[in-house]
Amino acid sequence: MIERVKFGLVGFGTGGRVFHAPLIASAENIEFVGVVTTSPERRAQVAESLPGVGTYDSIAALAADGVRAVAISTPAATHAALAVEAIEAGLTVVVDKPFALDADTARKLVTTAEEAGVPLTVYQNRRWDSDLLTIKKLMENGSLGAIRRFESRMERWAPERLPGAAGGGTLLDFGSHLIDQALQLHGPADRVYAEVHGPDGGLDDDFFVALHHTGGVESHLWGSWRQAGPGPRFRVTGTAGTYISPELDYQETLLKAGKSPAKLGDRWGVEPEHRWGHLFRGATGAPVESCRGRWDSFYPAVAAAVLGEGPLPVDPWDSVRAMEILDAARHSATTGTTVSL
Repeated sequence: MIERVKFGLVGFGTGGRVFHAPLIASAENIEFVGVVTTSPERRAQVAESLPGVGTYDSIAALAADGVRAVAISTPAATHAALAVEAIEAGLTVVVDKPFALDADTARKLVTTAEEAGVPLTVYQNRRWDSDLLTIKKLMENGSLGAIRRFESRMERWAPERLPGAAGGGTLLDFGSHLIDQALQLHGPADRVYAEVHGPDGGLDDDFFVALHHTGGVESHLWGSWRQAGPGPRFRVTGTAGTYISPELDYQETLLKAGKSPAKLGDRWGVEPEHRWGHLFRGATGAPVESCRGRWDSFYPAVAAAVLGEGPLPVDPWDSVRAMEILDAARHSATTGTTVSL
C-alpha cells in the first residue's frame, strides 16, 4: 500500500482550478482533502469537478482535519501572508509563482519557514516543460556545443486583456518562469538590463530582460500580452548548432482542455510530432523528438518529501534569487541602466 499524504489547496480561481487541482488529484501518494475558498461560486465548482473533496473557510480548518501539506494559489499579493499562516499551522507549503512581490518579502518568508522547521517550496512547474527538458538533454549530449545565447519567450496576442493584480503584472508573472528557467540552465547572473511597458495607470503587459550569466551565456527573455507575431518559444545558440522550439509546452493546453495525468497516464506530457523543435546547423534543421513533459512529477515529489523519502522539488532560495533579478529588472527599466547584481 502506498502511504498517502493528506493535501489541501488554497484558492480555486483559474490557477487553482486548472493548474493545481488536477495535478494534486492525480498524484497516487496524495489524498486530496479539501479546498479553502469562501466563494459560493468556487465551492460549487469544487463540488462539481472534485467529488469527495471538501471546502473549508480557512487554512486552520483544513489543518484541523489532518492535512499535512497545502498549496497556495491565490492573488500574488496574498501569497506571503497565507504562507506564513500555513507555516504557523505546521504544514508543508507550496507557494505558486510569483513567490512574492519582491525579494525582501520572499527572503523573509524562506527564513520564517526555516526558523519554524517547516518545509517550503515554490511551484516552478515549468522546470518540467517538455521543451526545457529537451534543451537540457541537448546541452548534456553536446549537440549544441558551448552555449552562447539563450532566447526564451512567453508571448501572446490579447491586447484587450490587461494583466490583473492577481499576477502582479507580466514581468512578475511570466518573468518568474523565464528567469527561473534561465538560471536553471545557465547558472547565476551578474548583470541585468530590462525594458518594461504597460498602459497608463495599469500593470505592465510587455517586457524584455537581458541577463549576463557569470559563465558567459547571454539570456534574452521576452514576455507579452500584446505581441501580434510571437517569436519562437526557445532559440538556443551554441558553437555546434542552434535549437529552435516553436510553441509553448503542451501540458497547459491539456489542462485547459480538462485533461489530467490520471486520465492520460503515460500519454501525459507527450508532445505531438508536429510540435517538436528542430536542431539547425546551417539553413536546414532536423526535428528533435521532444522529451516528455513532467508537470505530473511535482506534487508526488512534494508528498514524498513530507514522508521523508526525498527532497522538495524546488529550493525556495532559488526563487529568492529570481526575485532579486526581477527587482533589478524593474530598477533597470525605470532608470534605463544596466544593474549589477
